[in-house]
Amino acid sequence: MENQDVDRTLTLLWRRKLGTPQGSRGPKQRFSVDEVLAAGIAVADEEGLPAFSMRKVADRLGLKLMSIYTYVPSRDELIGLMVDEVMGEPDLPPHEGGWRERLVVVARQMWNEFHRHPWLLQVDPSRPWIGPNGSDRYEWQLAAIEGAGFTDLEMDQTITLISDFTAASARADVNALRAAEQSGISDAEWWAVNAPVLDRLMPPDAYPISGRVGVAAGEEYNAVRDSERSFRFGLDRILDGLEQLLSSRPRPRS
Repeated sequence: MENQDVDRTLTLLWRRKLGTPQGSRGPKQRFSVDEVLAAGIAVADEEGLPAFSMRKVADRLGLKLMSIYTYVPSRDELIGLMVDEVMGEPDLPPHEGGWRERLVVVARQMWNEFHRHPWLLQVDPSRPWIGPNGSDRYEWQLAAIEGAGFTDLEMDQTITLISDFTAASARADVNALRAAEQSGISDAEWWAVNAPVLDRLMPPDAYPISGRVGVAAGEEYNAVRDSERSFRFGLDRILDGLEQLLSSRPRPRS
């Protein structure tokens, strides 16, 4: 990637403060960068990132393929802009309650976002673009635990831990929902069809513990899993661990 592309992408990310850069190639632009991003997000929402292409975004706008490059340098940069754009969709409400309650709000916001835009789970997060919405969110997330007793490094690691756990949980749920949609049958319907075979292959005396646990879970969930409940259970256990970390430290003298 050339430096001029990096500079242009950062300028595009911060366009509402810096002004939208003008393309140097092709005819006068018919659309705004915001409209191009909206088209890209719509394509990604419908088809996911593996099928996402600059051509499909151009087709959605009625543009020729090469014209789309006068707005955004490449596919990767377009996706980076789209990620920051959707991060700006939800409000960042004032924090209330203790740090545990605040982190639940932080995690829930990301959970909901992953379900609104499942393609976010297909984005490589290893080197994210630094945009205004992502920066505002990170500041808001850190503010949720400011003053709780974490060191600065622990604050960053705490937000990373919550973010990674939420993404993993949402990915499992999205994949399960997609599998049910593609198969055309629910978990309950699948079990009703296959339970007789599994009963013969897996007699209770061969699998006493998993059989007992599986029956209890199946009766409670009426499905293979309850992703929402698993998400909240795991989040609570993470928060328990963070609380233990803080409580293990000597309190500062007054």
